[in-house]
Amino acid sequence: MHDHPSLSWMHGVDLSALDDAHLHQAKRCLLDLLGVAAGATRTSLAEKATRFVTTQHGGDRPLLFANGQASPTGVALHGAWLIDALDAHDGQVLTKGHAGVALLPGLLALPEVNGLSGRDFLALLAYGYEIATRAGIALHATSPDYHTSGAWNALGVAAVAARLRGLDVETMHHALGIAEFYGPRSQMMRCIDHPTMLKDGSGWGAMTGISAALLAEDGFTGAPALTVTAPDVTAIWQDLGERWYLHEQYFKAYPVCRWAQPAVEAVLSLPAAKRDPATITRIEIITFHEGKRLHVMHPTTTEQAQYSLPWSVACALGRGTVDVAGVCDELDAPDLKALASQVEIHEDENFNARFPAERWACARLHLSNGEIIESANFEARGNPDKPLSDAELLEKYQTLAKPVLGDRATRIHEVVMSLDTRPASDLLALLGKP
Repeated sequence: MHDHPSLSWMHGVDLSALDDAHLHQAKRCLLDLLGVAAGATRTSLAEKATRFVTTQHGGDRPLLFANGQASPTGVALHGAWLIDALDAHDGQVLTKGHAGVALLPGLLALPEVNGLSGRDFLALLAYGYEIATRAGIALHATSPDYHTSGAWNALGVAAVAARLRGLDVETMHHALGIAEFYGPRSQMMRCIDHPTMLKDGSGWGAMTGISAALLAEDGFTGAPALTVTAPDVTAIWQDLGERWYLHEQYFKAYPVCRWAQPAVEAVLSLPAAKRDPATITRIEIITFHEGKRLHVMHPTTTEQAQYSLPWSVACALGRGTVDVAGVCDELDAPDLKALASQVEIHEDENFNARFPAERWACARLHLSNGEIIESANFEARGNPDKPLSDAELLEKYQTLAKPVLGDRATRIHEVVMSLDTRPASDLLALLGKP
């Protein structure tokens, strides 16, 4: 089994041959993830994550944007918990989840990263997206339940760690098998229906991926990684090195669940003069089933706000956007609560049929003068066919990072965008406590 084509590619692909387009996309992913991590330090989960790993995962590896140190498993757990605390990070539609949230913390966790060139750092990150994304698609294709991202991004982290540690192909397969077996196959819709700090399972996924590689290196054996090697997933893996899922990630415009964002775009598309909150009496959102499940009307925590379609629509109408303040600081705002109370969510069978590859919504506003205005059908911004531009990603990054990091945010941006010409240590030196 160790000569399986997918395993051979994972072990032997020449990452130094990645072209400028791949490296540039990796920079975009990296900058976006760092911006989200910085913004997420404003959440209550951030402090809890730091306290837990510094007391329970003792070690000497620095934490991402936090004071303290932990073991490699602790660094991975903390970093992925942190990024996942603010639902603004990249994702991929067929996985119905997120890869980068675990990959970056996993890459930062191991001491070998200190000696990498910036180009090799970017290449490993790009490589991780290929493994994690395909593992996610394969899991959804073979499992009857909808598991959180940690169930499959753990394999991406394990593969990156195996490459970084120089494991042979047999040991890498054991690492993948351990990550697949121990990965958190938690049920995503439970956290949609009841939003809490559990989020998308990616903290446990990152920790599991690092644990799997270290265990395999020590001779701990794992079962075959069926989401990689089983015959019924061959088609998902057969174009490794030809189709790069790195370029099929989406970037979010807002720090809320992707499923709520088509509705946000729909209401913001309506004429500003017609969407004065003072004149709105009823708000209808027509969307797909999973989007309808984002049902919390008046969130009391940031997790509930990030998984609330009514609250996202209320912020869009009441503030003209959905931002960190809206999902963290303004949960008691009377005007936003009033708008959220007016939202009605309806399910559309045509939209259902297009999920998960496409996520659609439209909006219908009822006004006090009796007029009804309706939007066109919208997807969220930032999909691969209509990506956020470099300028838009930079604006998002600055909005998230500047309030937390100050001038350091600008320096991080400069280093990320030139990382292929400098050592990775230039970036690592900037990722400490805000």
